[in-house]
Amino acid sequence: MAKTTSRTSPERSAQMARVRGRDTKPEMLVRRALHAAGLRYRLHAKGLPGRPDIVLPGRRVAVFVHGCFWHRHPDPDCKLARLPKSRLDFWIPKLEGNRARDERNKAALEALGWRVFEVWECGVKSDALRELARRIKRISPAKRAG
Repeated sequence: MAKTTSRTSPERSAQMARVRGRDTKPEMLVRRALHAAGLRYRLHAKGLPGRPDIVLPGRRVAVFVHGCFWHRHPDPDCKLARLPKSRLDFWIPKLEGNRARDERNKAALEALGWRVFEVWECGVKSDALRELARRIKRISPAKRAG
């Protein structure tokens, strides 16, 4: 069993600062799978609620690639969505707030006529990504106003 050490505040701060919000490994795997399936997309659309990680505007599809810890993956079998052991008074409201924000963003996108897909960090496996690409390809491109 690996030895766990308690980190000092500066060490913990430095570690947390290295956590990226974009171009994460799970996000890059999703992008590669969509591109390999012939789907072209835009990244981090500023004009949409929640700035989805991947947007296919022609099909009105938004994809969020969620980290299981940060976005509180609701799957009880997910080992990555565990809570920290200390400072629960800080972490529980923080992480639940992230989840509530995700739900609001998803509802806002759906109200605008977008289809929203959530991909969880623990589910980024080749079979699941191929299935995601198949599901998106089945969505007909949106008719252009003209």
